[in-house]
Amino acid sequence: MTTSLVQSSVQSSVIQQADTTSSLNTHSHAAVRSELHDVYERLNTLILGKSKQIKLSLTCLLANGHLLIDDLPGMGKTVLSNSLASVLGLDYKRVQFTNDLLPADILGASIYEKETSSFRFIPGPVFSQLLLADEINRASPKTQSALLEAMEERQVSLEGETRALPSPFFVIATQNPLEQIGTSALPESQLDRFMMRIQMGYPSRSAEMEILSGQSRRLLIENQKPIITTAQLIGFQRAVNDVVCSEHALSYLYELLLFTRQSGLFINGISTRGGLAILHAAKAWAWLSCSEVLMPKHIQAVFPSVAGHRLQSRDGGTGSESMGEYILEQVAIPR
Repeated sequence: MTTSLVQSSVQSSVIQQADTTSSLNTHSHAAVRSELHDVYERLNTLILGKSKQIKLSLTCLLANGHLLIDDLPGMGKTVLSNSLASVLGLDYKRVQFTNDLLPADILGASIYEKETSSFRFIPGPVFSQLLLADEINRASPKTQSALLEAMEERQVSLEGETRALPSPFFVIATQNPLEQIGTSALPESQLDRFMMRIQMGYPSRSAEMEILSGQSRRLLIENQKPIITTAQLIGFQRAVNDVVCSEHALSYLYELLLFTRQSGLFINGISTRGGLAILHAAKAWAWLSCSEVLMPKHIQAVFPSVAGHRLQSRDGGTGSESMGEYILEQVAIPR
């Protein structure tokens, strides 16, 4: 089947779906143009000069992923997580990771109550809708691994009992550069739990001048009121799955994955699970961009942030967005 016939078939399918769409999808389309537009604009007033990072963060949340922010201290990582929680009305907890932090400090533990002669479980901060794992690479590997089940399965198994986490459940972890004292690299299994890794970077001159001369970001965030409800956000996450993926876009994604595996530049190529993460993120980006059909340009928009930390070059270079950008330059979009 030719590309034009595939695209025509996909467009016809979208039109048919639009005629029989559910009230959720109708609301979702309106939400892109109203509620989420308002969310995006509000976040841009709180976090100045970082529109791309904001959109990537929203994309990660809508795709049901988790976000790793890798940058120097004081670059606005915590401000971003606080702003998202405030504007989206999410139950928010923050854990400062240190070398003496224990898994129970994150997950919770049972305490004995003398009055009732029984144990009572005290939930840890992981039982929240948005968890900020601040400076995650300062904790021991044992403590870091306490988040693995929570991030993958959205549940916590302790003392023979499995407890579900709230919905939505979104982890934002920050990490400092490895050359700083007291840090250690995240193991591959932990890195793979993060759908995206981004960097904040220094603000532009105009943005930094406004930050220096304006009102405290903390006070601005504290005065924010939620723009959408939790039920709306969950509905948006479900609506992302309705974005139609054309055969053209899938072929392009496969060629990108194949390059990482066969080029000889990387120790290991991107896995199928990594490919699914790219696909889900691209669908969320397309949905945020008011597109009903996933196109190669949507894959290109998220690929560096989703693929970079999953790759390690054979010359010893660690995963970065620049690796993803290089791959995009080498792989042509199939005709």
